[in-house]
Amino acid sequence: MAPAPAITLRDLTLEWPDGSLALDSISGTFPVGRTGLVGRNGAGKSTLLRLIAGELQPTKGRIDVGGEIGYLPQTLTLRRDAPIADLLGIRPVLEAIAAIESGDVDARHFDTIGDDWDIESRADEALHQIGFSAADLDRRVAEVSGGEAMLIAITGLRVRRTPITLLDEPTNNLDRVTRAKLAEFVDQWPGTLVIVSHDLELLERMDSTTELHDGALSTFGGPYSAWRAHQEQEQAAAAQAARAAQQALKVEKRQRIEIETKLARRERTGKKTQKDGGIPKILAGNRASKAQTSAGTLRSTLDGKVQSAQAAVDAADARVRDEEHIHLTLPDPDVPRGRRIAELADHGETIVIQGPERVALVGPNGAGKSTLIDQLLHASDPVPGRPHGRLLTDLVGFLPQRLDALDDRASAMQNVQAVAPQTPSGTVRNQLARLLLRGDSVDRPVCTLSGGERFRVSLARLLFAEPPAQLLILDEPTNNLDIASVEQLAEALDAYRGALLIVSHDAAFLKRIGIDTILELGADGTMVQRQDLGA
Repeated sequence: MAPAPAITLRDLTLEWPDGSLALDSISGTFPVGRTGLVGRNGAGKSTLLRLIAGELQPTKGRIDVGGEIGYLPQTLTLRRDAPIADLLGIRPVLEAIAAIESGDVDARHFDTIGDDWDIESRADEALHQIGFSAADLDRRVAEVSGGEAMLIAITGLRVRRTPITLLDEPTNNLDRVTRAKLAEFVDQWPGTLVIVSHDLELLERMDSTTELHDGALSTFGGPYSAWRAHQEQEQAAAAQAARAAQQALKVEKRQRIEIETKLARRERTGKKTQKDGGIPKILAGNRASKAQTSAGTLRSTLDGKVQSAQAAVDAADARVRDEEHIHLTLPDPDVPRGRRIAELADHGETIVIQGPERVALVGPNGAGKSTLIDQLLHASDPVPGRPHGRLLTDLVGFLPQRLDALDDRASAMQNVQAVAPQTPSGTVRNQLARLLLRGDSVDRPVCTLSGGERFRVSLARLLFAEPPAQLLILDEPTNNLDIASVEQLAEALDAYRGALLIVSHDAAFLKRIGIDTILELGADGTMVQRQDLGA
């Protein structure tokens, strides 16, 4: 007998305050074990996790879960002022223990603690595995890198040991070492784990794959590659069925035309015979009446066949997915090959970004990649003993790792118009449509959008700003993007004619966009040029 599902969704519907539907009548289950939740950006994956976690309440329907839920949100790194104890999710327990130790024996403190009297020692042990300790509990999130913050939060979920855990894009900002550590955590994770991710290696560690597509939830028993192969087979069969149905429709339409031609010819022959006096008028009338009745029956039969063939075409076409793509026409920033764009220096050696050069800035979490970018952008004083930089152009576009440059209360339209005030609103809408932001998503507050949609609004602000940037600086640009969108972003940047400076742990993405120079920052404050990106 199969075990009961860990999570069951029954006719789940969520309507935003403006009346638009986020999810409509979703039903399905998540099995016990490790499940990868996949789907296009904007399909509602993050919204679904928030509903299961209890952060949102459904407009209609029910969610049944098999135990307490731990949840890692996609927007974790936006909480820059939170202490590390908050990232771990243990501050209420620590505060309750401290209150009791100071003499406050209110019953609510004991309720908060439960069986977690040893929470600090457990946290200290778990933090040591990722290079931290209990001494770091009061540090702010802003003091650690995005990857370190993500790993700390995941560690907190392990410490709390909830029966069901939901992780939304947990590999964002993680370097190769910390991704390997997360992989170890996943392999040893107790209880049920549901992960939204675009990381193919992580998705390969899943027991099952669940897809949210076109308002429906479906589960496949296997990792991402097996699910993808199954999908490709299904789509190939669907496309073949659609072609066969279309061919059958053409045959029926052609037969309909041929029969109509024969009937018209027969009618003309009958009229000519009657006119020439070949048969009596009464007999001719009877024949004409029978012919009309027979023709009407035949036409009705043929029309039915055409309609049936058209219905078969419609049904077959519905099975073939219309895979949308981001289509961007990027402005030409006019960067001559001899134009010096920026300088990066380390211990007396200066590296110049020149012309439309593509530079990757790589290195472990905490090495100072984002710090260097911040110093470069703000022309602040260099950190002693660390690499530093200088911009040689004012036309610079920056996509931050945390996506916190957006006005969450404003719409996508308003956010883009703020950097392109002279661009007509219709043009802005067309540009957003090329980034697959259409309909009500363009006018909703940014805070209601998915991580992938927020990314595309940020990208629109970057690419469509007036005047166009000669240098694009991107800090972990593939975070929050689905697998197809990562490929589409690579295609868009491949056509960009300005200079690129990209911080990324995604080696496959960097290889795809044709990096010219690789600069690696070390934890010891050094910056060296590498020959390749490695695995």
